[in-house]
Amino acid sequence: MTEKKRSIVIGVAGGTGSGKTTVANEILRRVGAENIAYIQHDSYYRDLSHLPPEERMKVNFDHPDSLETELMIQHIRQLLAGQPAEIPVYDFTQHVRTGATRRIEPRPIILIEGILIFVDPILRQLMDVRIYVDTDADIRFIRRLQRDIQERGRSLESVIRQYMETVRPMHLEFVEPSKRYADIIIPEGGFNVVALDMIVSRIRALLAEHAALPTGEK
Repeated sequence: MTEKKRSIVIGVAGGTGSGKTTVANEILRRVGAENIAYIQHDSYYRDLSHLPPEERMKVNFDHPDSLETELMIQHIRQLLAGQPAEIPVYDFTQHVRTGATRRIEPRPIILIEGILIFVDPILRQLMDVRIYVDTDADIRFIRRLQRDIQERGRSLESVIRQYMETVRPMHLEFVEPSKRYADIIIPEGGFNVVALDMIVSRIRALLAEHAALPTGEK
């Protein structure tokens, strides 16, 4: 019995508000969503429904322990084995998993995105290409402020407090040092047209190589 061709795993990391999602969406648009299984690390925040709401707000969501990375690794391995994965759906306003899942089918490319995906060595080793989106801290803070207020129902004071108490310290301790594992660093994120052109061309070439492989080769 022949093996299935192995999917190409691409990781997009960077600080909060750096433009990771913009880069990932541009890859999806230009390479074709039908070719890509897209998974966000944010989907794997641990369920805090066992805690009272006021206690949930005290959790450090920017520390690696706040994410169930081992489940993400399991799902990537399932996709690499040609099996679908059920991705958790997270409610960021309540800090709980909804109980619903999003079914992801195997694709030639597995695209994963998140601030901490380069921190875990097992997850990192699953990636064939590692991209780090590098954006100035002031720009990242403004983007996070806008997102958390508009999309997650947060107050201005709570966003600033969280940024100073956990986001910034965890960025300096975990996210920024993980940049050394990147194969490609993109300054200015999704606005760096030249870098995006190069990355998309490389992914298309990998996709063509993948399509040309006889079944059973890796």
